[in-house]
Order: sequence, then structure tokens, then C-alpha cells
Amino acid sequence: MCHAAITAREFKIPCIVGTKIATRVLRDGDIMEVDANKGTVKIIK
Repeated sequence: MCHAAITAREFKIPCIVGTKIATRVLRDGDIMEVDANKGTVKIIK
């Protein structure tokens, strides 16, 4: 686990810290919607 995940756990707030394919799918300038409660990331544009 990373520091962000540990901090999020202690404060009981959602946190997305790792993905399987993000570096292959997401590009600079992409606009996305992140729902950390559900663990989803949706590319809007």
C-alpha cells in the first residue's frame, strides 16, 4: 500500500491508488469523471 491509501484508510475517505490499464488508456488532456466511492473512472472527452 502507498501513503495515500494508508491516509485515506485512517480518515475513512475513498481513494483510488492503482489501476490495471490506466497508463495505456488515459492520455494527457483527457477529461474524466472519478467516483472513488464506486471505484470507477469514466473518460468523458
